[in-house]
Amino acid sequence: AEAIAFLKIYGVLPAATAFIALYSKMASVLEKRALFYTTCVPFFAFFVLFGVVIFPNAQLIQPSLETMQAFLGVTDDASGGLSVLAKIFSNWTSALFYVVAEIYSSASVGILFWQFANDVVPVGQATRFYPLFAQLSGIAPILAGQYAVRFASQAVDFGSSLRRLIAAVTFAGTMICVFYHLANEFIDKQSRVAAAAASDKKEQEGTNSTPKKKKKKKPKMSMTESAKFLGSSQYLRLVAMLVLGYGLSINFTEIMWKSLVKKQYPDPLDYQRFMGNFSSAVGLGTIIVIFFGVHVIRLLGWRVGAIATPSIMALLGIPFFACVLWGLDSPARLSIAVMVGTVQSLLSKTSKYALFDPTTQMAYIPLDEESKVKGKAAIDVLGSRMGKSGGSLVQQGLVFLFGNIISAAPAVAILFYSVLFSWIAAANKLSGLFLAQTELQK
Repeated sequence: AEAIAFLKIYGVLPAATAFIALYSKMASVLEKRALFYTTCVPFFAFFVLFGVVIFPNAQLIQPSLETMQAFLGVTDDASGGLSVLAKIFSNWTSALFYVVAEIYSSASVGILFWQFANDVVPVGQATRFYPLFAQLSGIAPILAGQYAVRFASQAVDFGSSLRRLIAAVTFAGTMICVFYHLANEFIDKQSRVAAAAASDKKEQEGTNSTPKKKKKKKPKMSMTESAKFLGSSQYLRLVAMLVLGYGLSINFTEIMWKSLVKKQYPDPLDYQRFMGNFSSAVGLGTIIVIFFGVHVIRLLGWRVGAIATPSIMALLGIPFFACVLWGLDSPARLSIAVMVGTVQSLLSKTSKYALFDPTTQMAYIPLDEESKVKGKAAIDVLGSRMGKSGGSLVQQGLVFLFGNIISAAPAVAILFYSVLFSWIAAANKLSGLFLAQTELQK
């Protein structure tokens, strides 16, 4: 699990930077529908290529672990950063898959879905529909998790299991494109009907009013100008702090928890089954919590919904770190730590999907088009990845210093709570600006 910390800083962060630069350029030259397909289709093509060509030939194109250990000067029983790097280089194809999958997770939901939702849902309807989107999204991890548990992990080996997963990803990618096309067809039809009705009404009234002036299109900004724009906007800086806060804090606990799970389930297929069940539990938990979440945002307001996730994470972190610091020198203690960590991670992710995502995405609605497209893209991909990569960089240093992430638990706990308190402060400040922007839009 310590390899994740290295991959996020040396793999995911540079890839996210390159992606956001390319996406920003494409957003300047492509219309929105072409941008959607141009962004998502290459990811699906890579996943198919990985399952059909790259993984079956991995042993031919990867150096052996012994070769990398000899090159880096480490032994089989060594621990620490160099030992982790040897394992990453000897499995670079799997590392590449992880990096692409991480970028896709941000691009698919963080940018493509929410950008489309922000375009078609007015701010007055956001409190009604956004929690519903989060609730429906909970169905996906339930289905994916049970597919992994009951079908993919039942394969004779990991290679066969991966092919079954790739088949599901290919099907899902195809359906994403189909549903996006159908949704746009429906929107176009509604627009034509509304335009025809307005035209008929105008003719019946016999009005000779002066046609409305067309809004001037704002000039598209370059990547450097976008970065300056993001830096000069207090509103977007605060949104970025929320995203960074979640990325850092979840990374501090998730890598440690996954390290414990890997200890308890060393076999890849057993680990896959455990994570599949965990994914289903996250989906089910999201659907349940959203019933409360929708009322939290609607009745108590945006601010309470925004600070709920860091508050929950702060409370759940106490028993998790206590278990780790108590010691893992027996199977019973390890099982307890895994169980408590699973609950902590489950409820953290559930509150994120049910409360953090809807409130964060609602924050973009009152903004102008330029801020929505480029500011949102920079925050959701680069900001999110910087949060997780920043946490990984810190933990990478701790692995070099302490030998493994478990031994560094006291330092991780201090950093974890420092980030959460900063996150809550930023959410409180953004709440006032969000209400002011919403009133201005009215």
